[in-house]
Amino acid sequence: MAAKTGKAKKSIETIAVLTSGGDAPGMNAAIRAVVRRAIANGLKVKGIKKGYQGLLDEEIIEMDNHSVSDTIGRGGTILGTARCLEFHEEEGVKRGAEICKKHGIDGVIVIGGDGSYRGAQALARHGINTVGVPGTIDLDISCTEYTIGFDTAINTAMEAIDKVRDTSTSHERCSVIEVMGRHAGYIALWCGIATGADDLLLPEKYDYDEQRIINNIIDNRKLGKTHHLIINAEGIGHSTSMARRIEAATGIETRATILGYLQRGGNPTCKDRVYATTMGAYAADILTEGKSNRVVCYRNGEFIDDDIEEALAMQKTISDYQYEIAKTIQ
Repeated sequence: MAAKTGKAKKSIETIAVLTSGGDAPGMNAAIRAVVRRAIANGLKVKGIKKGYQGLLDEEIIEMDNHSVSDTIGRGGTILGTARCLEFHEEEGVKRGAEICKKHGIDGVIVIGGDGSYRGAQALARHGINTVGVPGTIDLDISCTEYTIGFDTAINTAMEAIDKVRDTSTSHERCSVIEVMGRHAGYIALWCGIATGADDLLLPEKYDYDEQRIINNIIDNRKLGKTHHLIINAEGIGHSTSMARRIEAATGIETRATILGYLQRGGNPTCKDRVYATTMGAYAADILTEGKSNRVVCYRNGEFIDDDIEEALAMQKTISDYQYEIAKTIQ
């Protein structure tokens, strides 16, 4: 799994790791792997707290093997995370690079989503070697088939949906359950298939034909189905008002459940721990080699790395076949 491309820039002695954007289960496993692999490679490691905002505020700590003890199974991120509007500006990026140099940081590993990658890309332009690791529950990074936290999030959501369906079935209700995914419907798609949802609303696919959903509910009730399950992605939203309209149109008691940030928390699954660990170690190896402007990916059963610019230019779409399955196998 050695890095395939990326020109070496300079000798690396000290690296830093930060988490940026929304937190995701498995981020701690990645941090742990970065720290321990880098130390094994002979590097010094620092942690940057609260993402890019923490970098600008110089919230930088020394890290060693003990710093990440007993963290592989913890949700969230031990380094914290925050949004940083200042880092969207060239002046903010320039100051961030200067702070890295002030603290002797030769390279930075950024664990986060597309927005976090853009920050890493900008730092690289100012002479800081950077590597991105895909950490987002939304699975919306185009260059990779896996992102840290997705597996845990869909299992958390699936279990919650199963529980809501149990009580809704007892009361013969219609349930509108909203899962996370502002711009991407992967959580909704997977949970829709896994729970046998009757209707599935994805940002990429929904035509806003609410009457079709209402007709589907009425038709199913005529066939003897006593419960109707709708999985609604956050990007569609308005689940509570949708439930009210459905109840008014059908006469069937309808309730909305918004799972929200529940999906971000919890202990990471085995897959998220193992894949996040592999990606974190791989990122440390890339920086050890002096490479920069790279992003770690998982594609076709292998862990690889891509140029950040190429990775950001890739397009990702919902599988038409899986969506068709979700609609026909209910």
